[in-house]
Amino acid sequence: MWLRFRRDRTGIVSAVVVIFFFLVALLAPVISWLYGKDPYTLYGQDMPGLLNDYGYPILPNGGMSSEFWFGIEPGLGRDVFTQLVYGIRTSLSIAVTATIIATAIGIVMGIVAGYAGGKTDYFIGRLIDIVLSFPSVLFIIAFMPVVENLFVKPDEETPLWLRAVTLVIALTIFQWAGLARLLRGQVLSLREREFVEAAKVTGASPARIVFKELLPNLWTPILIQSTLLLPALVTAEAALSFLGVGMIEPTPDWGRMFRRGTEIYQNDITYLIFPGVALLIFVIAFNLLGDSVRDAFDPKLKR
Repeated sequence: MWLRFRRDRTGIVSAVVVIFFFLVALLAPVISWLYGKDPYTLYGQDMPGLLNDYGYPILPNGGMSSEFWFGIEPGLGRDVFTQLVYGIRTSLSIAVTATIIATAIGIVMGIVAGYAGGKTDYFIGRLIDIVLSFPSVLFIIAFMPVVENLFVKPDEETPLWLRAVTLVIALTIFQWAGLARLLRGQVLSLREREFVEAAKVTGASPARIVFKELLPNLWTPILIQSTLLLPALVTAEAALSFLGVGMIEPTPDWGRMFRRGTEIYQNDITYLIFPGVALLIFVIAFNLLGDSVRDAFDPKLKR
């Protein structure tokens, strides 16, 4: 697998880009410290000569300069570069957490349904059908205000952790079913194979059969699906923040930057370009990486 993947130049370049984004997310505080600015300080309001009377950057290209590499945010005057860096951190943290939990649930549900069969398979299969048939975006939009009303008093501000946890739960609920359905079909095929029958004859327990015989043969589809799921969740998190049900001010977030950018793009298009280009590059790179991993794991593919 590694030899096939290493010969795939697209896969290698995509992997480098993806690793770069993860390093930026992990080292966001270090980058901010070296850069000398943070995403929360209102530089445009604290430092004269950065914003005009209408709240837009005085310098061209959104206020880009040697001091503010990507310019400053219209209105509040926050640094765009550090907002983008911390926005990567926010989006990836939520997406990675949701991907891990959704993958774990999908593995359990898919293997149990395929190996147990009978009524267990029937009920899990119907649950998967119900989850896949739900309009997830509309449900999350309606679900987020309900959670806030249950846990936050009207005169209090919604805690950041509650928003993040709710987003992870909501995204996880609607993303495990696809992997579960795929693994169910794989297990239904594998459980009739000779090596599984041999394990049963030797008296192996169901747990041993699942972990020692079935699971090692399922890592390929699990890895491929997880690789393709992560960029989808990054996009979903950004879309929810753009719609106002994700992360809110003053938390740096790609979706929130998109929302602000659409409000001022006619006077300052630069602010909208940076999160757009960053999200586009990340999603394309991760999808190409997923395709390369799938090709590398395919034993029938000759390169």
